[in-house]
Amino acid sequence: MLFLGTIVNAATVIVGGTAGMLLGQRVPEKINRVVFDALGLFTLILGVQMSFDADSLLVVVFSLVLGGVTGTILQINKRLEQFGDSLKKRFGGKKSDKFTEGMTTAFLLFCIGSMTIVGAIDEGLGRGSQLLITKSVMDLCSSLMFASALGVGVIFSALPLVIFQGGLTLLAWCVGDVVPTYVVSDLSATGGLMMLGLGLSLLNIKKIEVVNMLPSLVFAAVLSIVNHLI
Repeated sequence: MLFLGTIVNAATVIVGGTAGMLLGQRVPEKINRVVFDALGLFTLILGVQMSFDADSLLVVVFSLVLGGVTGTILQINKRLEQFGDSLKKRFGGKKSDKFTEGMTTAFLLFCIGSMTIVGAIDEGLGRGSQLLITKSVMDLCSSLMFASALGVGVIFSALPLVIFQGGLTLLAWCVGDVVPTYVVSDLSATGGLMMLGLGLSLLNIKKIEVVNMLPSLVFAAVLSIVNHLI
């Protein structure tokens, strides 16, 4: 089944997020802060690990710069916040003041990683959904912890997850078995540095609009291919 991994992943986010919301009502604010600190540190370590996958550091640097500028011009972060706010008004209620933060933060953590990129490509190329299903188990735990602190917005992160992850799977299915390993490596490294930015935001060290850097993944794929053709 072409989108099995993405469907399972979205389901685990919904289940974990629901459980986290129920748990969050009983968890003190200090405990929620500790959970955020732990997730922030984990995200930093994961980002550092992924960044070492780079086939070309120049490709990664230029991708982040060009992608960040493009995302800022397109106002991706603002548009996603507006989308989240519209969902909040319809489903979140007045008390869900962290709805948009929960949706965007969870989406970035769930989707900007090597397991997402490699897993979606593998599924699209007919190599199975094992990697995405393994990722789903991890996201189940993460969504539970995030939802306990940020609420219902984490559950709704399943929607952009399906669009982004499913889109990668569909793209891989369309282009066939022609994705070079160096492209995957540069994509993973670029995503790793974006994860570092997310980790810094979670730890309240520096607020970085990582969402605006999403076009960097497109630039990473293109520049990686160009780099090997020159």
